[in-house]
Amino acid sequence: MGSLGAILRNPDDFYPLLKMKMAARHAERQIPPEPHWAFCYTMLNKVSRSFAMVIQQLSPELRNAICIFYLVLRALDTVEDDTSIPTDVKVPILKAFHRHIYDCEWHFSCGTKEYKVLMDQFHHVSTAFLELEKSYQEAIEEITKRMGAGMAKFICKEVETIDDYDEYCHYVAGLVGLGLSKLFHASGSEDLASDHLSNSMGLFLQKTNIIRDYLEDINEIPKSRMFWPRQIWSKYVNKLEDLKYEENSEKAVQCLNDMVTNALIHAEDCLKYMSALRDPTIFRFCAIPQIMAIGTLELCYNNIEVFRGVVKMRRGLTAKLIDRTKTMADVYGAFFDFSCMLKLKVDKNDPNATKTLNRLEGIQKTCRDSGVLNKRKSYIIRSEPRFNPALIAILLIILSIIFAYLSTKRPNN
Repeated sequence: MGSLGAILRNPDDFYPLLKMKMAARHAERQIPPEPHWAFCYTMLNKVSRSFAMVIQQLSPELRNAICIFYLVLRALDTVEDDTSIPTDVKVPILKAFHRHIYDCEWHFSCGTKEYKVLMDQFHHVSTAFLELEKSYQEAIEEITKRMGAGMAKFICKEVETIDDYDEYCHYVAGLVGLGLSKLFHASGSEDLASDHLSNSMGLFLQKTNIIRDYLEDINEIPKSRMFWPRQIWSKYVNKLEDLKYEENSEKAVQCLNDMVTNALIHAEDCLKYMSALRDPTIFRFCAIPQIMAIGTLELCYNNIEVFRGVVKMRRGLTAKLIDRTKTMADVYGAFFDFSCMLKLKVDKNDPNATKTLNRLEGIQKTCRDSGVLNKRKSYIIRSEPRFNPALIAILLIILSIIFAYLSTKRPNN
């Protein structure tokens, strides 16, 4: 539920963390009894616990469709990610993956840990897919086909230019945005969003992940995975892997800031997309990952630790975001707060300082123009922690009781 030290430093994290823990256990108890659906929802919990919690609030029909959509694309991504698969084997699988989802006998062993389980028992996903309404099946098949073809293209192609970068991110994430928009529309809950805005929703998330995961990707065995575009990193170093070496720290941070500035270009489109959503559950499903993305960009900006280890939002803040994101006012508030925090970190000597500031000011203007910033509580701006001994003692007692309770309880399947 989060480290004790972090909770003591941020005692107001406790209640959201507790709610998130309970929501996770509730999600586990909601796993359907049918073997194929039980596998799908159990796997969803394993590969993305936070996503599994957010998806649970959707209507059952849409929830099932998005669960399967997510697992199909996660399986496709597992094939792409596995650098041990020879290219002549991988490319045909990627291109044909949209047909495999109709075959309840098909599976392909690759990946590690829970991803290997997903691939080895993919027949459960196919079985569940075939039970979806035809409109959902068609949307999932179309996006899987386009994504597989795009992934296959970039197996044999480096990300050289910023246009290449945008194209790659479109294939692996922008298409997810398009697919989700199609599923929302097929459910009758939303109008069909434009491809441009749907694409931006995916690109904002994907570029954030690519920035955050630099070290993990560059150290991938047996072969590095390189998604940062040469057009950006070549301005700072001779080879992409040079960014991780201490002697290049100053240039590495400048390159990192350039990448964050590039990602920020999609933020205003994301705000426009979310402001048009009508269904509260779909809104939260979309909004929470976007807020976490801009929060992660703020953490990464000007932060050499991106090249040294893992940089991510503390669990308590993540729990707050999940708990408190309910309206578009909350989204505007979070984007405004995080952009303010990021703005404070911009060094006027950074090569991209002017461009970064312009993009942040554009985000802030959109948030101010909404006219709803005063309708939300600002809970993101950091302040010095204030320790209350009595509160800490109470928290310790409550934590002991909660942990003892949770350790003895088991979900009823």
